[in-house]
This record gives sequence, structure tokens and C-alpha cells, in this order.
Amino acid sequence: MSVRVRIAPSPTGPLHIGTARTALYNFLFARRMGGTFILRLEDTDEARNSLDYERDILEEMHWLGMEWDEGPEIAGQPAKGAFGPYRQMQRIERHREVAAQLLREDKAYYCYCTREELEADKAAQEAAHEPPHYVGRCAHLSADERAAREAQGRKPVIRFRVGEGVVAFDDIIRGHIEIDTSALGGDLIIVRSNGVPLYHFAVCVDDADMRISHIIRGEDHLSNTPKHILLFRAMGTDIPQFAHLPLILNPDRTKMSKRKSQTAVADYRAQGYVPEGFVNFLALLGWSSGTEEEIFSMDELTQRFELERVHQGGAVFDRERLEWLNGQWIRKLSDEELVERLLPFLRDDVRKLESQGVVVRMPAADDVRALLPMIRERLPILSAVGPLVDFLFVDELQVDPALLVAKRWDAATTLAALTAARETIAAVGQVSFEADELEPPLRQLAEVRGWKAGDLFMAIRAAVTGRTATPPLFDTLVALGYERTLERLDAARALLSERR
Repeated sequence: MSVRVRIAPSPTGPLHIGTARTALYNFLFARRMGGTFILRLEDTDEARNSLDYERDILEEMHWLGMEWDEGPEIAGQPAKGAFGPYRQMQRIERHREVAAQLLREDKAYYCYCTREELEADKAAQEAAHEPPHYVGRCAHLSADERAAREAQGRKPVIRFRVGEGVVAFDDIIRGHIEIDTSALGGDLIIVRSNGVPLYHFAVCVDDADMRISHIIRGEDHLSNTPKHILLFRAMGTDIPQFAHLPLILNPDRTKMSKRKSQTAVADYRAQGYVPEGFVNFLALLGWSSGTEEEIFSMDELTQRFELERVHQGGAVFDRERLEWLNGQWIRKLSDEELVERLLPFLRDDVRKLESQGVVVRMPAADDVRALLPMIRERLPILSAVGPLVDFLFVDELQVDPALLVAKRWDAATTLAALTAARETIAAVGQVSFEADELEPPLRQLAEVRGWKAGDLFMAIRAAVTGRTATPPLFDTLVALGYERTLERLDAARALLSERR
């Protein structure tokens, strides 16, 4: 059997982490099995659809490195594949054709129930402590009864006859499952009164027409699967194999949702996560390679991925693990790749300083390249670059005097320490201004004066960078340069003198 899988997002919101994880598992399975990965846009929700959301979904899929083999026309590029259209709204006539077939075969019927009637049924069921279900009021209307309702101006929906019995199927991840049709809520609406198909019906028609062999989707769709199997049977088509993925959970094991968590892939991209790290993390969010290994490229994932190794239990979204994996991939980037990816983030931070009236110099690629040895190991995400090094591009550093004074020192001790440090650094000289030339005399200074080296170094760091956390101090001084280091030490000393 030829493997054909699909991801079918709705352009009613940005690409969600859950959808991205589902897309990735479909993509990896298709590549592993030599199959076809299909992108289909389920755009029947006309009130909520947005071109911006569509663009976001497509751009983030590209960013993650998932290229589809078949899919819709995009930005003037023609559709790919022989089973289109790949936009659900362009398939409406096909859905109506199949609905008409089901009506002719009495597998579906017109339902004229009003909202008031349905709400009254629901209230009666609640009072009787029954689960909500359609009572079948219109299931066996005669032609005259239908005509009478139409004469009243009622616009019918189309309902599918669910029937009685048990629907059984073998899920690749969850094993054998049986669900009684009595739990499905009665005959289900498949076409609205305006002629637009509902999700359950349209997705089955499209999956059948596109010859989808495996439906890999979230566990939250598990309760829909019996409905879909019944629809496949009614249409007389092959039934795909199902694999239901575990839910993605918050650290407190509640279901991840945009109300409680950051769920848009674009937000993580904007924060400086790299696609290699994000894909690696998504793959491990519910799947195990069976080894202790954790670092996988897309090619390695393709070679290793098996649906049988997907977990049944919920997958906890651990941001610390994501940052760790992201940092590992940042360190794997070549110098040129890393510079290219860091520059936009660093320049954004510099622009923010400019907007605050700070005089700054816009960093160039060579500036960032020179800093890589001192920052590469300290970057969990790309956006961390600004707080690490943006002080290097400031002409006139603004220092908070409170940062200058170490916890165990007072202002007078700090002023004396910075004065002595300035003399020591100046004595090293411009020619010998290197990290391994600066550290020994400054450590000796602290020892001779009876200071803790950490207090001295913290005072120097605050004086020349305006902050207490930076890359290694002596590398930082070298990056600043001989003259600017002395200038900033002088400015800090002057600041302390004014406040005495």
C-alpha cells in the first residue's frame, strides 16, 4: 500500500505547537516510508478564516523544514499534486455530490428541526439525566411531511444515519478500540442549512478522494474516529489506518491551550529559537528513539521515526529542555550561519536603545563574528545576544550607581578599587591588551589589597558594561578595547565621586 498522509490545518489562527507536532510526525512517517506528505487547508469556517493566518501556517511550516509533496496554490505558485483542489472550500461541489449520493441511498436525510425544538430536547435530556443526543424527529419523514416543513420556510440540514452497533478499529498507537454508536450523540449533521459541509463530513470525503492511507492526529480526535469510520463505510471507500498522538500538556499536566501557554510557533521563532532545535524538541514531545540520544537532525529523525514508538501518555512541554536543545543546535551552527541569524536580534536591541535616546553604533557582521568565541556557549536562544553584548555598541554608557558597589563594599571602597584597577589595566598597555595579560595583575591586585577577586571583578564589570552579567570579564574588556575600557572606568569613578 502506498503511504499517503496529510496535515489539514484551519487558517483560523497561527500555527499551533500541537498542529506543528502533528505535521512533523506525518512528515517524518511519510519520509521514512517513502510516501507522500500532503498539505490541505480546511477553510470552511468563513467567519474566522484569515489570509494572515494562512500565511503564518505556510511560513512556519517552511521555517521548520517541512516541505509538502502535494498542496494548494500559494502566492502565485500553482498547486502541486493530482488530487486537488487542496482547499476545502474549493471542494464544496464534491462534498454536495457525495451528500446527494448518501441521500439517494437513504444513508442520510433532511432534518428540519428548529433551534427551539433542539433546545427543548436537550433540556428534557438534562432533566432525565441522559447524555445529549438527537432524538431522530426527522429521521423518517414522508414526502408530504418534508413538503409541509419546507412550505413553512424551514431550511434543512443534512443528517447522517449513525445506526446501531459497535465500531471497532485498531489504532497504531493505542491498540484495539471499540465504541458503541449510542455514545456518538445520534445522527450527525454533515451539511449545514446553507449548503456548507461540516468538518466530520468534509474531512472524510477529502481523505477518501485523496487516498489517504494513514490518519495521524491528536488524541482529542479519538472520539470522532467512529463517526469517520461510519462515513467511510457509507461512502464505500477504503478506511485509513489511524494513529492518535498524545496530548501536549503544561508542566502542571493540564492540556496546553493558548489561554494558559504560549502556543504559536511564530512566537518561539521571534524569541530566537532555531528551527533545528525546535524540530528536535517537537519530535521528542511524545516519541522516543529507544536510546539515550537526544540530539537529532531532521534527516536523523527521518531514519529513526516509527509510529510504534509514540507514547500513549500526555507529553509535558518542558521549556527548560527546549532551551537546552536549542542551545545545543546554536553551538552546532557554523560561524557564518550563526552571525546571519544573530544580527537581526542584536540590531533590534540596538534600535531599542536608539529609541531611548542612547547613542549607539549599528553592529556589522564582522563585529558579531569577532564576539562568537565569547558568546556562543552562553546563548540558549538567539535573542539573548543583545543583553550579552549590546553595551559594546553604546557610545556613552549610562550606569546605575547602585550596580557599582559590591554587596560587601561601600562607595569609598569601590572608588578605591576602580582607581587601582584603572592603573593596573593602563599599565598592561595597549599592545599587550589581551585576556591572559589582564587577569593575573588584577587577581594580584585583589590579593594585595585583601579584596575578594569576585568583588573587584564585579565592580569592573558594572563600570564598563552597566550590568552584572556579561560574557567572561577579560574577554569583555578586550572586546571593548583599551581606550574605551579606561574611559568607562573613568566615567564610573567620576559617578561615584559625585555621589560621595
